[in-house]
Amino acid sequence: MDDAPHIPVMLKEVCEYMNPQDGGIYVDGTFGAGGYTRALLDQANCSVIAIDRDETALVAAQNWIGSYGDRLKLVHGSFGDLKNHLLALNIEKVDGIVLDVGVSSMQIDQAERGFSFRFDGALDMRMDASQGETAADIVNSYKEEALANLIYQYGEERLSRRIAKTIVKNRPIGTTLQLADIVRSVVPRSKKSGLDPATRTFQALRIAVNDELGQLEELLDSTPDLLKKGGRLLVVSFHSLEDKIVKNFMRGQRIEASRYEPVVNEYIGSNYSSPFLMLSKKAFLPSKEECLSNPRSRSARLRVAERLEE
Repeated sequence: MDDAPHIPVMLKEVCEYMNPQDGGIYVDGTFGAGGYTRALLDQANCSVIAIDRDETALVAAQNWIGSYGDRLKLVHGSFGDLKNHLLALNIEKVDGIVLDVGVSSMQIDQAERGFSFRFDGALDMRMDASQGETAADIVNSYKEEALANLIYQYGEERLSRRIAKTIVKNRPIGTTLQLADIVRSVVPRSKKSGLDPATRTFQALRIAVNDELGQLEELLDSTPDLLKKGGRLLVVSFHSLEDKIVKNFMRGQRIEASRYEPVVNEYIGSNYSSPFLMLSKKAFLPSKEECLSNPRSRSARLRVAERLEE
C-alpha cells in the first residue's frame, strides 16, 4: 500500500456511523482510491466487498490483497447491480453499505477521461471506459430539444435551451475545453456561487453517460433485501438530485401535493413504506476544517439509515 493514502470526503463520519464490527461484511459501492475500504478494514477485523465500474481503480488496488487477504474482495461492476454481485460471492446479506456518489477525484484528475474542464481531453466521461456512449456521442448526436432537456434535468441549468442551441451550431465537438468554451460563451459567470459556467452542463452529461441516478435508484431498491437487521446504509452525495432520491427513499417520503389533500407515501413514483430509520432528519455536513483542507467536500451531504425489522 502507498504511504500517502487518498482521504475521501467525510471519512471520519463514515467510520463513526458505519461502526464496523469484527466478523461483519460491508460493501463499499464506490471504491475509487479505496479510502473508505481501507479505513473499514483497519478499524475492525471485518470483510469489505469493494465495487467500482472503473477497472483501473481495481487494478491499482491489487497489491492490497497482500495486506488484507480474503477480507477484501474487489468487484468490477456497478453498485446498482449489487444483488447479483453478492449472489456471485454466495453472500445473502451484509452489515453495511456505503456510497460516495459521483465522479472520483482520481477520475477528475485524468485529463484523458474527459470529466473535467480544467484539462483538455477527449469528451468521454465514461466511468467504465469499456462500454456505453460517450459525452461526445451525446453532444454530437442528440437533437437540440433532447439535449436541452438533458442539461436542464440533470444539470439543473436554467439556460439549457440557449446552451443546446449553441452546441448544435458548433458541432462537431470533441474535447472538454471546446465544450466548456462553448457553454461559457452563452452562460454568464455567477458572482454569487463562483461556479464555472460549464459546471452544470458537464454534470448533466456525466450523469447521463453513466446513468448515475438510475444506478442509485436500483441500489436503493435492493437494500431492504440485502441489509441485515440493524445494518447501516450510508450515502455521501454532492448535489440535490442525488440527495433528494436518497432522502425520499430513507424517509419513505411523505409529499404534500396540496395543503388540502391527504399526505401520501411516495418514492420514485410508487407507494412505498420505508424499512429504514434515519439516524438524523437532516443530512450530516463536513466539518469546517475539512472544507478548508478539501474544497471538494463543501457540497457533500451524508445521510445515514438503519435497517429495521424485516
